[in-house]
Amino acid sequence: MKYIDKMYNETLEVKQSKFITYLMPYSEYEATLKKLKLEHPKARHFVVSYRYLNQYKQIVEHSSDDGEPKGTSGKPTLFVLQGSDMINTAVIVVRYFGGTKLGTGGLVRAYSDAVNLVLNQAILLEYKEMISKKISFDYTNLRLIEYECIENRVNIIEKVFDSGALFEIKATESDMKTFLKQVDRVVTIVL
Repeated sequence: MKYIDKMYNETLEVKQSKFITYLMPYSEYEATLKKLKLEHPKARHFVVSYRYLNQYKQIVEHSSDDGEPKGTSGKPTLFVLQGSDMINTAVIVVRYFGGTKLGTGGLVRAYSDAVNLVLNQAILLEYKEMISKKISFDYTNLRLIEYECIENRVNIIEKVFDSGALFEIKATESDMKTFLKQVDRVVTIVL
């Protein structure tokens, strides 16, 4: 699976109709849609589709034609996301009608081409599932733990210092396994 970490946009013109496509991380979808509706008050349609992983690791998908003929815009944009194996990603296509009707086949092609255009520009990153752990250890091992976190690509999410140190850490499953093996003698897994 692939994802993006920033927004991209491209414009496609077909028979005087403009298709302005915005590809973004799913987390930015709601705010971006509101912003685009304010920025483009004369646009005819705001076609959307997205795919994201929920807390149960299931893929949730949605698409909307926003007034275009049924199945001519939302579904084709979603199919492009599916075909590119995108996850945690949303796309919004802002359409300005140019006066010439494209027909159902023309609309499907135009919306698909618009999303493909922006996807070709985007830097796609490989999605890896992250896991979290809480570990505790003595202060004397603080430098060792921080060093091993850097060496094994483990992110420190939170640090709590009390009678000992408590870190919440996050990494891919393989990186976490390697890290825990390296520090096995000095840490206790809390959660």
